[in-house]
Amino acid sequence: MTWETVIGLETHVELATRTKIFCSCSTAFGGAPNTHCCPVCTGMPGTLPVVNRKVVEFAAQAGLALNCEITRYNKFDRKNYFYPDLPKAYQISQLYLPIARNGHVPIVTEAGEKEIRIHELHMEEDAGKLVHDPWIDQTRCDYNRCGVPLIEIVTEPDFRTADEVIAYLEKLKSTLEYLGVSDCKMQEGSLRCDVNLSVRPLGSETFGTRTEMKNLNSFKAISRAIKYEARRQIELLEEGKRVIQETRRWDDNKDATFSMRSKENAQDYRYFPEPDIPPLELSEEYLTSLRERQPEMAEARRERYQREYGLPAYDAGQITAQKALVDFFEETVALGAPPKEAANWMLGDMMRRLKDEEMEPKDMKLTPANLAALIRMIAQGRINRNTASRVFRAVFPDNADVETYVREHGLEQVNDAGAVEAAVAKVLEANPQTVSEYRAGKQKVLGFLVGQVMKQLKGKADPKAVNAALRAALQ
Repeated sequence: MTWETVIGLETHVELATRTKIFCSCSTAFGGAPNTHCCPVCTGMPGTLPVVNRKVVEFAAQAGLALNCEITRYNKFDRKNYFYPDLPKAYQISQLYLPIARNGHVPIVTEAGEKEIRIHELHMEEDAGKLVHDPWIDQTRCDYNRCGVPLIEIVTEPDFRTADEVIAYLEKLKSTLEYLGVSDCKMQEGSLRCDVNLSVRPLGSETFGTRTEMKNLNSFKAISRAIKYEARRQIELLEEGKRVIQETRRWDDNKDATFSMRSKENAQDYRYFPEPDIPPLELSEEYLTSLRERQPEMAEARRERYQREYGLPAYDAGQITAQKALVDFFEETVALGAPPKEAANWMLGDMMRRLKDEEMEPKDMKLTPANLAALIRMIAQGRINRNTASRVFRAVFPDNADVETYVREHGLEQVNDAGAVEAAVAKVLEANPQTVSEYRAGKQKVLGFLVGQVMKQLKGKADPKAVNAALRAALQ
């Protein structure tokens, strides 16, 4: 039997506000445990939440960018459940009237184009974090994350492969970064995903029993978890067993999912309207102002870069895939670097360094000013391309000044025609056999002679000037 995988996603996005959703505590990542909390976000009796205006703005902007219908009259609800990292035993969320619904996101994979439907986007507060200390065999609660603002984006079950899921998440991440509503740092939990997955016979319209894999926070883990869980469910069904509706945990080290608890349904949470927060009414004027402030998104920039800068479609697509790369590129060009040259450096040497360092573009120290200075030195004939690559590798980790590095290491190009001619004469004298071969018509040996002259000049000459001087001397 041929099986089909059916997947829906619930993506939790931490919003880039300075303060929490219902209080003025900091949302900064990495604070000492329980230092970013107060009576409101820890749910002390008698406290009252106050909605952060910026959270509503960011949520509405995201809804508009994802082609959603904005709910002009929306409100908060209480989701009741007890976990140790949620001290008040309920979460303020939105069930009945979420801020945005009925959106769609177009994606492109090797299989073609597809549209993923957004069921809803709602605002809610995050829970805390449990930290287990194996040395003392204790689990302790860190409440810093309680009350950090989230939007949860829920899709329809429109995915059929892991590739489609990753394409959607990459598009979603890019959109949110362009808007500036989240930094989407998956390693810090700013973007994490719950995967709801079931399988069914190909051609069937009936959904199978789904499982939910919680809090996956890397594209690699999401892809592997989907493939494993689909295979696990298919094996169960082919053995005549049944799939249990449950929540499962992905173990990256064991490359497998493990049962955590039976899967809750909405009625298990006993939702009811949040009594301490009045409904929110968003005017059409407010939504119009948000639409007018929407930045130029990836697709528009990609087309503009091809049109205005003459970049190939592939290069423009690679640069616009991440907002951090776009910002770096545009500032480098604004500082006088030719667009094509800036793109070549970014997609070549820079991407290699980022891959080697396992680093995101937004986390690197190198500045556009330094790359622009390097490109300018090449254009001025002060260093050649090979030396520039060496300089780039050296300055990349700490953004050391390229001008200073070149000067202190004596890397400026030799532009003295007399010095080049002297080096050429020395090399020709030392390689009579190669000279004879060249004059006999073996043109390929010229490359060897160029290399020998460059070696004599410690790589600091212009290869074109060396080539010309060699040809002249050989003739």
